[in-house]
This record gives sequence, structure tokens and C-alpha cells, in this order.
Amino acid sequence: MTVGDYWLNSSRIKFYSGLTLVFFLTFAFGFIWFSNFVSPKGYDIVSDLTVFWSASNLALNGHASDAYIVSKLREFVLMFYPDVKETFGWFYPPSFYLLILPLGLLPYVPAYFAFILPTLAFYTLVVLRIVKNTEARWVLASFSGLWINLLRGQNGFLTAAIGGLALLRLEKHPLFSGVVLGLLSIKPHLALMFPVALIAIGAWRTLITAFFSALAILIAGMAILGVDTFPAWIHSLNVARQFTENNGPSYWIHMPTIFAFCRLFGASIAVSYTAHILVAVGATSAVWWVWHYCREYTLRAATLTTSTLLVSPYILEYDLTWLALSVAWMSSFSLQHGWKMGEREVMILVWALPLLCSVVAKATTIQLGPLGVLLLEWVILRRVWLLRNDESCQRCR
Repeated sequence: MTVGDYWLNSSRIKFYSGLTLVFFLTFAFGFIWFSNFVSPKGYDIVSDLTVFWSASNLALNGHASDAYIVSKLREFVLMFYPDVKETFGWFYPPSFYLLILPLGLLPYVPAYFAFILPTLAFYTLVVLRIVKNTEARWVLASFSGLWINLLRGQNGFLTAAIGGLALLRLEKHPLFSGVVLGLLSIKPHLALMFPVALIAIGAWRTLITAFFSALAILIAGMAILGVDTFPAWIHSLNVARQFTENNGPSYWIHMPTIFAFCRLFGASIAVSYTAHILVAVGATSAVWWVWHYCREYTLRAATLTTSTLLVSPYILEYDLTWLALSVAWMSSFSLQHGWKMGEREVMILVWALPLLCSVVAKATTIQLGPLGVLLLEWVILRRVWLLRNDESCQRCR
């Protein structure tokens, strides 16, 4: 079967992507139309950015460490949104706190756009830098992970863009890549695979630069927000652990992790952690193996970004914006070297996965998220294995 004969050709990609984009645009329009943005009697739009904005306001009023106390953060949120039923938590280090500090200078709605639009632009530029064709633009615009992060007002665009930019610049500009990578310390659990990869290839300058970059932004955050924010953050991680282990507030249906998958099936905390650790060790080993033995950079980057979503038990659906990076690098390789059986079908599943993982979990208590990520990991590692066994190829030895 030739590329032109394959059922998912260029015209169909554009058609299906356009159809999905219309669906998301219609949903977003209805979401806003029936809210108090349009009608005084409409419901309040309370996105996760409400937490960022509230934490910023607390800090600007001299109470930065109060954001890490769930009861005090909730009390502040209820002052503006009295009908909120969920319990929010603030689990970010002072480095990220420093980044969102200016949001409190604006009313909530302008603050939302001041955060989301620049990070969306950053994310879009990074992804399109990896795959440069018309289809990529359509696929990205209709990617469910993009719309979930957009509507939730979360930081998935920012973290994925930082990780993607660090990888894009690693080979030619290792020091710049290290500085950028240090910024990923705003969500440390998403940076865990980078040291493994850098040590595997002996990129010590990048690793050391990343460490001091992360340290500098952390110190700056504590200097401006107060030294007490650091122990407050460390203490808040215990609350995050309790939320993760005990499904509060309804975490598991929004957590595409092996831990949540097991807990939804009724497994104990110990069994769930054991299963998750086994998968995390496997993902970490995959990153080491690929980066140490494979010289094909697109497969290296795809392995790292995919494995990042398998290591931490505290991954939420908006973090699946990282999948766009994995798919972009994997597609870039396959477009150049030809597609293997099943690869494009996996790409379609991953494209819809951020939406499916919560919808299916609500309906069936089956968390598809980690299964889809594992399937993508397998597809990538299969490519690496085939490349290593190609005697004519010198990129994996």
C-alpha cells in the first residue's frame, strides 16, 4: 500500500481535524455564552487559573505562604466565587509562584488571557518547529490536549514548550538548553527524565547549567515571596500526596497515570505504588537506553517526552499537552523514513487521549491515559529497535 492509498491521507487529516476543531470551537462558544461573561444569571467560570490568581493576590497582600494552606486558599477563592464546591490546592515551588505573581495585578478575566495566550503562542511555535507542514497546523489546532489546557487555564502549554525548546536547542546550543531546562523546575516532576538523558550522553555542561538555572530562579522566588514559602511548599506536597492517594478532589479520573489506573480498579495504595514504580523504572530505563545507544535525535526526544508522562504519579490530563511533542517528533521521523504498521492509528489515539482519559474514566472507571501513553512508548521503542538492527544504519550502535 502506498502512502497515497492509505486511508488517513492528507485531505482526510485536514477534514477530520477541521471537523474536530469546529466541535471544540462550538463547545467553547457555548461554554462562554451560558456563563456570566454574557449573562448576569449565568454560571461562574472557575478554571484552575483561579488558584494561580488567588495565590498571586495573597502574595501581593503579604501572605504568600498562606496559599499553601488549603483552608486559607479556599477561603480566599470563596470570597470571589462563593458557589465553588471543589477544594483547590497550591503545590507549586516558589519559582513558579514568582512567575505567576503579576497575575494578581489584574482582574481575573484579563489575568486569564495574560497567562494563557502567551503560553499558547510559545507552545505553538515550539511544536510547529518540530513538524513543519500544513497538516501539522491542523492537527495541533484540533488536538484535544490543547483545548483541555485552554479551558482549564493550566500550565501545560508552558511546561511542554519549555521542555520542547530545551530539546530543540540541546545539540547546537547546550548552555542555552541548560538555562531553559532550569526553568522546568517550576514543575520539578516533569523534569525527572532530563538528567537521565543528559547523563546518558555525557552532556555535563547542560546538566550543570540547568541545575544552577533552577537554583537561581528558586532563590529569586524565595527572595521576593519570602523564605517561608519554601518549607510551606515542601509541607504542601504531603497534601498533594494525600489527594493523589485518596482521590480528592476526584483526582483519579483526571490522572492519566498507572497509579490512578490501579486505584480506580480498587487496588490498595501499596499495590498501586508498586505497579507505578515498575512502569516508571521501565520508562527511565528506556530513556537511558535510547539516549545512550541511539543517535537519531527525533527518537531520543520522542522517548524522553513520552517517558516523562509515565514516571510521576502526579500527572493530570492537562499535562498531556506534552503528547504533541512526542507525536511531532515521532511523525517527523516516520514522514522521512516511512510509516510502520499501526503507527498512524496510535497517533490518532494519542491525539484524542487527553479528552478520552477523563470521559472514559467517568463512564467506566477505566483510566485509558497511561495505556495510551504506554502504547506510544512501545511504538517509539519498536522504531529504535528496528533502527538498531538495520545493518546499513549508523545512527543506532
